[in-house]
Formats: sequence, C-alpha cells, structure tokens
Amino acid sequence: MLLPAALPTPLTAVADPVLARAGVELRLKRDDLLHPAVPGNKWRKLTPNLAHALAEGRTAVATFGGAYSTHLRATAAAARALGLASFGIVRGGELADRPRNPSLAAAEADGMELEFVDRGAYRELAGTGGGPYAERWGNCLVLPEGGSNALAVHGTAALPGELPDLGPHDVVCCAVGTGGTLAGIAAGLPPGARALGVAVLRGEGYLEGEVDALHRAAYGRTFANWRIDHGHHGGRYGRVPAALEEFAAGFEQRHGVGVERRYVAKALHAVYGLAAQGALAGGTRVTLVVTGLPDAVAVSRS
Repeated sequence: MLLPAALPTPLTAVADPVLARAGVELRLKRDDLLHPAVPGNKWRKLTPNLAHALAEGRTAVATFGGAYSTHLRATAAAARALGLASFGIVRGGELADRPRNPSLAAAEADGMELEFVDRGAYRELAGTGGGPYAERWGNCLVLPEGGSNALAVHGTAALPGELPDLGPHDVVCCAVGTGGTLAGIAAGLPPGARALGVAVLRGEGYLEGEVDALHRAAYGRTFANWRIDHGHHGGRYGRVPAALEEFAAGFEQRHGVGVERRYVAKALHAVYGLAAQGALAGGTRVTLVVTGLPDAVAVSRS
C-alpha cells in the first residue's frame, strides 16, 4: 500500500437522547483514525493521485487551498513520506507575513513551499493549474483545490463498501468543501441508500455543479442519490460561530470524540438540526464520516 492505513476504519454508535427523540440513529465512520498524518478523506483522495504521480515519474506535487486547508497539510505530509517535493498556493496574500495557523505551520514543517496570493490571483491560478508557477515546480503533478478530481472520486467511492447492510433507511453524511468526497460516496452507495453533503462555505448551486462535474469526469454520468444542505456553513469557509463551538464542545464532552471544527462540526450540527426539524425521517440511520482531526491533534501527530 502506498501510504499504509488502518482499513476499514471503525464504526462507532452514538447514543444521544436528542436524536433518539427524533427516531434517528447516528454512527460515526472514524476516518480520522485512518492515517496519523494523512487522515480521512484526504488519504482516500490523495492515494490514487500520488500513485499516479509516482507511476509517471513525477518528482513533486503542487496544489491549492485556503488558510485552514487540511488538504494542504495532508498533501505536504503525504509528499514528504513518498520523497516528493510539495508546493502550495494559499488563498490570501495578506497571510504571508502573519503567524502561521496550525494547518499552514504543519504544511511548512513537512517541507511544503507556500506561496500566498490575493483572492483574484488565486482563482486564476487554480483555474490554470498554477500558471507561471508551473515552470518553477518542474516535473510536478498539479492537484486541484481540495484534491478533488476523477481519481479522488474513485478513491472515496470505496468508503460505502466498508459500511455493512446499507439500504433505503441509510444516509451517509459528510462535509463538503470541493465535492470530491460526496461525489465518491454517492457513486459507491448501493441502491436505496442516500448521501447527504453539508456545505462548509457559501456555494448553493455552485457545489451541486461541482459534484455533477466530478461524476461526469469519473463515471461519464451523474447520480441522483445525493443532496447538499446549505444551512449550516456558519456564514463562510473557516468561520466557527459561537453556537457551533458550543455544540461541538458539548458533543465532545458527552461522547468523548474530538470534533474538528471547520468541517466535521458543521456536518454533525446539520444532522442534529435536520433531525430536530423532521427533515431526517424517523427510522433513518445516519453514518457521519469523520473526515479529519482537530487541529491540535493533527499537528501533534504530524
């Protein structure tokens, strides 16, 4: 195995009276335990891409992400483990001279060379595969933001196969930043089961288009067994409102599971909110994919 991982990752049942009153069952797919430095959906998306890079004789990998990007951190760790150089374009030129947050500090500690650009330049560079930076990167595999491409979708499509007895009463839920994990889960589900994505940024309509495009790229068709909730992003990418922090801290205290705030907490919060509203019908079993580690834990393991 390219990056050895603990597969299949555990399933943990969550007994909670709030969900019980709504008739909703919750279990956690603990992909945060998959790999110490490249956890969760990052391992599933990066592994097929990096195998492709090595097969082609690439010597480096480059990619794109925001200030709190777990994708940048995971890519740096994976590249270092495989002897590849790594480069990252970071959205936010104003961040260049500021102290590094845990995600960016960990990426640099693993050897990733970061370039900070303003948001307009970032969109252009991400859309052109790095533009003028590509020459500097040399024999490099360039990954899109979040690592979401056709190979990544095939990687995440393996996840439902680790969930026993999925059927019409099942919903597999994950956070959505770029759409690759949701696209793969939806593609890998058996008939009757559904996928629920929870947007972590403002992107109604846009994110649905991204998932459809990923399905076409990976499978040549679209799927109808998924949807995205847009009511729990907290206002914007990276924002953790006080109510979300309170919810996540309470969940940790009640259930003893650390909750990453910018992705996992939003997906969890959505499950509880949708159950309370009746948007998740009684008898539904939700499997929430824990896609990453809290910052402090991730940095300590890197």
